[in-house]
Amino acid sequence: MELRHLRYFLAVAEALSFTKAAARLRVAQPALSRRVQDLEDEIGVDLFKRSPRGVTLTAEGKLFLEKTRHLLKLAEESVEQVRALARGQYGNLHIGYAPSPTVELLPPALAAYQRSFPQVNVLLHDASRREIVDGLQDGTLELAVMPEITSLQADGIEFEPLRSYPFCVALAPTHRLARLKAVPVEKIAVEPIVGFSRRDYPDYYPFIERLFLPLGIKPRIAVECDSASSLITAVETGRGIALVMSVFKIVIGKRLALRPVAGSKEVTPVGIARAKNGDVTPAGEKFCEILRKMSEGRIITTRN
Repeated sequence: MELRHLRYFLAVAEALSFTKAAARLRVAQPALSRRVQDLEDEIGVDLFKRSPRGVTLTAEGKLFLEKTRHLLKLAEESVEQVRALARGQYGNLHIGYAPSPTVELLPPALAAYQRSFPQVNVLLHDASRREIVDGLQDGTLELAVMPEITSLQADGIEFEPLRSYPFCVALAPTHRLARLKAVPVEKIAVEPIVGFSRRDYPDYYPFIERLFLPLGIKPRIAVECDSASSLITAVETGRGIALVMSVFKIVIGKRLALRPVAGSKEVTPVGIARAKNGDVTPAGEKFCEILRKMSEGRIITTRN
């Protein structure tokens, strides 16, 4: 039994005439009759009652007509879904992301993508940098939107920068340094620092160490946090100050004051990470195109 046998049966069943069905299908009537007879022989039942006045469906034929319509509809939908998948218009898309660093870039890109490709099911995975790298390596994540980290290339991950952000000092609004327009490194050095977890954010600390290197001292880490929300709370309650990317301005709102680091030219790129040997689907490639369009010519600076 082939799909064409089902299509032949459907045409005859809907027309209740071999002559009309043959004309609709543009096949010879004797060939159509043989194909339908072959189908009946294979199934082992009569699907039509034949008479000089035409044909009618048997009870078995009526049931088979219902099932045939369903099967042919499934076949057509399957073909269309596969074609849509190849065009990047269908499927599941697993994306890892770092919430705070991507807050300016990811939401508008995602909204634009879903408007253009509503049949793609985007699954976002909020994860630490280590978890994102693991996901890209084992294929559970197709791509990620995250800050660049020095170990990416060694881990077999390629990175495409989209935007760059300078580092700033996050302070409680009542902190004495909040009165400054920019905070010198010397003043940061004497303050307790609220940082991210070394295990989940290993590249956060080399930056801080580079910042303090000219002074010949090590930063005094008072608290290690596993998320941006816990870091904000720790700074807000006076446990220390934090060094964060300028894009955090969107996340912290009025809860904290953000000041540039005086004299620092350090910036951190945020962009697309993907496994070098990974298989990014057409849907993933379309999402990357939208991310690139969203990022053109945009760099955040801190203004208070």
